[in-house]
Amino acid sequence: MAHWTSAMGAAQLARLLNSQQDRPAGPGTRRPPAYRALADGIRLLVLEGRVPVAARLPAERELALALSVSRTTVAAAYEALRTEGFLESRRGAGSWTAVPAGNPLPARGLEPLPPEALGSMIDLGCAALPAPEPWLTRAVQGALEELPPYAHTHGDYPAGLPALRSMIADRYSARGIPTMPEQIMVTTGAMGAIDAICHLFAGRGERIAVESPSYANILQLMREAGARLVPVAMAEGLEGWDLDRWRQVLRDAAPRLAYIVADFHNPTGALAGEDQRRQLVEAARSAGTVLIADETMSELWLDEDVEMPRPVCAFDPAGSSVITVGSASKAFWAGMRIGWVRAAPDVIRSLVAARAYADLGTPVLEQLAVNWLFNTGGWAEAVDIRREQARENRDALVAAVRRELPDWEFEVPRGGLTLWVRTGGLSGSRLAEAGERVGVRVPSGPRFGVDGAFEGYVRLPFTVGGAVADEAAVRLAAAAKLVETGASGGGETPRTFVA
Repeated sequence: MAHWTSAMGAAQLARLLNSQQDRPAGPGTRRPPAYRALADGIRLLVLEGRVPVAARLPAERELALALSVSRTTVAAAYEALRTEGFLESRRGAGSWTAVPAGNPLPARGLEPLPPEALGSMIDLGCAALPAPEPWLTRAVQGALEELPPYAHTHGDYPAGLPALRSMIADRYSARGIPTMPEQIMVTTGAMGAIDAICHLFAGRGERIAVESPSYANILQLMREAGARLVPVAMAEGLEGWDLDRWRQVLRDAAPRLAYIVADFHNPTGALAGEDQRRQLVEAARSAGTVLIADETMSELWLDEDVEMPRPVCAFDPAGSSVITVGSASKAFWAGMRIGWVRAAPDVIRSLVAARAYADLGTPVLEQLAVNWLFNTGGWAEAVDIRREQARENRDALVAAVRRELPDWEFEVPRGGLTLWVRTGGLSGSRLAEAGERVGVRVPSGPRFGVDGAFEGYVRLPFTVGGAVADEAAVRLAAAAKLVETGASGGGETPRTFVA
């Protein structure tokens, strides 16, 4: 009986390990032995979830050839990992990854830190803010008042409540994109929407083009659905998309789907211009690729003089080439798990039909709460509160990072919830691990890439401000010092690791 559930090839593991580049050692800094560096690299990949637990590792000889090191080095690294509890072996079954007793299993996405850990850890992992009160409470109270007629029904609305579908359609029409309720499906958050779209359009092994970097949780959702991800590099800084690269990928790879975030991109904060949107829709239509346009950040402009381009779906109003996904989770509150899809009516019908084998429908009370917000003007006022919170947090975090970590580089986005930071040559994976030791949780760049890209980056969300932002930057500087001096690798494993 096998004790592993997946296998990691030597070439794939070598690519992931080679992506872990540290700053060159300074005078007097001692480099660890080659076997120790290899063991630390594999341990980091396991802790970050980029190498799954219970994954069979390549044989010593295969990995030695892929890394151009001696077999003795690999054997010593495997033995160190076994001693530390990160590897198990059995004659005839090979060696597979594990985690030591007492360590939580690493997750593959960006899950929120458990509330009980918030007292000692500053959480920069989850880009979500507290609810914009009093509007959450008012919306729930309003929903309860509207609930009695629905309580006399079965409560199963696979396409969403008719009133909310109509309201969302009207909101698109008000933005200049004529939309019928038949073009709308209400979902359980944006993740539920994208999961449904991927299962409908892209079976296992299908190619999906994604921005590089892109939102970590969506990348993992697509991986677990069996998709073959095709990364397309973003333009430099906050310039949006590189259209030449997109045309080449769409032409050469012919992906079935492409996932894009045009509005304050997660993680970079880039805002794609209107002409970029038009050109990308035209290129996708020519290639037969369906664009998933994630506009969950579209209402989170933070600077007053930002001129928002027309939505991506404005260049495909019928919804045949562009499927738009929206959500209440970023603009309002992450706990409000209401999302929606805008597409052609036949696509909506197919999504609704397929839903019978997934979650059947979205909670009625939450739909009524969002509909109440749209109907009363509460949504606009709540989003204004959200923008003010995010703006203040952004400015405080930017000032603190510039003061404590002057070598780190970034451009300040004009909206959204995230700052994409180049870490002065330090490994993002090692910074994330060192951060756990000094009390700050930060996701490393490779979570937002494909096959180990962006090792020299971290993502910082606008979720803390004031004195907490100052303290977060101080702790990040302490983590950077640990990485610079080589104190982050080896030794005792941090017991508070949360992926």
